[in-house]
Amino acid sequence: MTHPASDLPSPNPPTRPNQQYSVRRIRFGLIITLLGFAIFLIGTKPGISGLDRSPIIGFVQIAVFIIGLAFICLGGYISLMALWNRRPPSIAADFGLRIVATGFVIVVFSGMADVFGFGSHPLPGVPFFGGWQARGVMIGEALIAIGFLLLIPYAAPKSLEPPPPPPQ
Repeated sequence: MTHPASDLPSPNPPTRPNQQYSVRRIRFGLIITLLGFAIFLIGTKPGISGLDRSPIIGFVQIAVFIIGLAFICLGGYISLMALWNRRPPSIAADFGLRIVATGFVIVVFSGMADVFGFGSHPLPGVPFFGGWQARGVMIGEALIAIGFLLLIPYAAPKSLEPPPPPPQ
């Protein structure tokens, strides 16, 4: 026999009753992502912060926007994996992580092609960010975006069968 008071809601309900993720980890990841975006902007458009010293995009700018993109990838990974807190990530999420990493590697090698010696302006000349390098960076960034989309924990499809009755 149940007591009538046990059917009443508790006077102090939990503030987040069905929370399945860590808000602290998500906030930390978003802060890292925003910091990376600020660094990325300084690298791509240094005139915004008054740091533009050259009419071309050189080695320092390339290095800065690659470092900013690394922070974006790291922060995005932390935030999106926090959404998987109570359950193991799906195979799609595992593929997404690998696609994000592959996209970042493509960005690094495309952006630093001149420094590594296979670009159109190899060292000892002045490294220059050319059209082919820009295309490679954009392809890498597109792969990173696709990988992040795969990291999102989508809801499982509901079955067509009715749920089983609760145990008595």
